[in-house]
Amino acid sequence: MADLPPHIQERIVCSITAAVKYEVPANIVLAVAEKESGRAGQWVRNSNGTYDVGPMQFNTAYLSDLAKYGITASYVAQAGCYAYDLAAWRLRMHIRNDKGDLWTKAANYHSTTPHLNAAYRADLMRKAAQWTKWLDARFVTYEVTASPVKR
Repeated sequence: MADLPPHIQERIVCSITAAVKYEVPANIVLAVAEKESGRAGQWVRNSNGTYDVGPMQFNTAYLSDLAKYGITASYVAQAGCYAYDLAAWRLRMHIRNDKGDLWTKAANYHSTTPHLNAAYRADLMRKAAQWTKWLDARFVTYEVTASPVKR
């Protein structure tokens, strides 16, 4: 990873850490982070007057609901893992509470509008498959089975 630019290193480390912390598949958090491709300090104005903020391009419409917890756009815009933690928390909420399959729920991070969700979902699945290969090449993982291990 040392050969990667610092913001990409941060994206990978923070995405994996947030995925573990919030029990969201790491390949999904990594895929969302790649799709959003934000940078620290970045504010992108949307046509509806909201902004997508920071590394995970967290929409300010969601942030207004989180202000009561002291979560501000300036925190989300900063470098570091805060934006990734917040995004993984939000992905966890979508995965737990929304309707549809896992990929539709994860794509709700971007939009619940069907045609926007479908396009994001398709690309998210491609990127997640690539991240699965990347993770498998670098980390030892074991498949969990429902049947007990016989000894």
